[in-house]
Amino acid sequence: MKTERHPLTQFGMKLLPFADAASEGLPMRRLLRLSLFQVSVGMATVMLLGTLNRVMIVELSVAAWLVAAMVALPVLVAPFRALLGFRSDTYRSAIGWKRVPYLWFGTLWQMGGLAVMPFALIVLSGDQTLGPSWAGEVLAALSFIMTGLGLAMTQTAGLALAADQAEPDRRGRVVALLYVMFLIGMGVSALVIGGLLVNFSQLRLIQVVQGAAAATLIVNIIALWKQERMAPTSAAERASPRPAFRDAWADFARGGQAGRLIAVVFLGTLAFSMQDVLLEPYGGEILGLSVSATTLLTAFWALGALLGFSLAAKWLATHHPYRLAVRGLLIGIAAFCAVVFAEPMGLAPLFFAGAFGIGLGGGLFAVATLVAAMALPVEGIAGRGLALGAWGGAQATAAGVGILTGGALRDLVGQAAMAGRFGEVLASPATGYSIVYHVEIGLLFVTLLALGPLLTAARRAGETAQARPIALAELPT
Repeated sequence: MKTERHPLTQFGMKLLPFADAASEGLPMRRLLRLSLFQVSVGMATVMLLGTLNRVMIVELSVAAWLVAAMVALPVLVAPFRALLGFRSDTYRSAIGWKRVPYLWFGTLWQMGGLAVMPFALIVLSGDQTLGPSWAGEVLAALSFIMTGLGLAMTQTAGLALAADQAEPDRRGRVVALLYVMFLIGMGVSALVIGGLLVNFSQLRLIQVVQGAAAATLIVNIIALWKQERMAPTSAAERASPRPAFRDAWADFARGGQAGRLIAVVFLGTLAFSMQDVLLEPYGGEILGLSVSATTLLTAFWALGALLGFSLAAKWLATHHPYRLAVRGLLIGIAAFCAVVFAEPMGLAPLFFAGAFGIGLGGGLFAVATLVAAMALPVEGIAGRGLALGAWGGAQATAAGVGILTGGALRDLVGQAAMAGRFGEVLASPATGYSIVYHVEIGLLFVTLLALGPLLTAARRAGETAQARPIALAELPT
């Protein structure tokens, strides 16, 4: 017999996307508590890709290429998400936990990296009295790597744990809800961090970053508390050989269109990511925005991505994922054009609109390619998590390469422009930023070309999108 829902429950279902992911075995209160680990990941992401890169470039006067290299380090750790997820799938402990140990140690790495990061950044800026001259670079690199490893381990294990606890028919909506919470965590954290850094100082920077480290530990402990049931295993079970990752990967590689899809994901993510380390410095250096104002850009980006996620849930009922990916790429092209025109027109609102559009287009592209990755054929011991881990690895690697390339290109072109090599008209600090945005627009067109054969093959196969809410199962990033 169909049960009637309370009016307040129905109202909540309309407000919160995928709120119907709760079930008897995983009630909403427990699911929302588990989703707190996504809030901590979103907070750390804002620190790495938003606030800290602007502070290092503008306030601490660190070279943009060095900042880009540091910010790229934790992202380049992410290709190991597939391996981490596979290891947590096959992990055997005496008490039977598989995901919680990975989630816990990921939390420790994440917290430790943030705890030492502000001191490393201050030394990196040249404010040093003892030790070798390279200490700042080494300490900063280690802190970023620690944080990146913690992010990868925490998010992969946490999402896998959520998928384990959910009922099979609701698993996709559970993981999708967690992804929405990640975006909400980014938006809220951007607002809070921006407010705390209105009056910037080195002491305030230390307090904010170390406060984020403490909050990470507290929030993640609340998230993982009593989430995984104990299922003790025998010594013989723990000693038995586990499947090899290379065998599972070989099974996955036998899929037909996996290679082209991974290439599309790499190119598209590269196009959307080159500006990650430059958007806030562009607003501060070229448009004269404050630290607080430029930190709001991350909130605008997250809001755009969240809107893209909601629109994808609606459009995928009638559109093939590849068509949706094309739509995201076209929105991204328009958004980067808005960012480029913001400087000569002197329109800060156009710049914020461009940031919103980048989030919207990037969100649509990411969701569409993720849904396509879910449909990839898997054989043998290769599982769906491995297929989506490959998607996450390609996306994260492209993000790291894009961040590093964008920062280096901005420095090289900017220095050449200021030296007058491109003529008097282009002798402006904005030239380096503008070139990066134009390269990204070109890469988006290249991604459209690479995506064409996949869309053609889908048409020939007569594939159609299923008329149901979007399901993002075992989302690794």
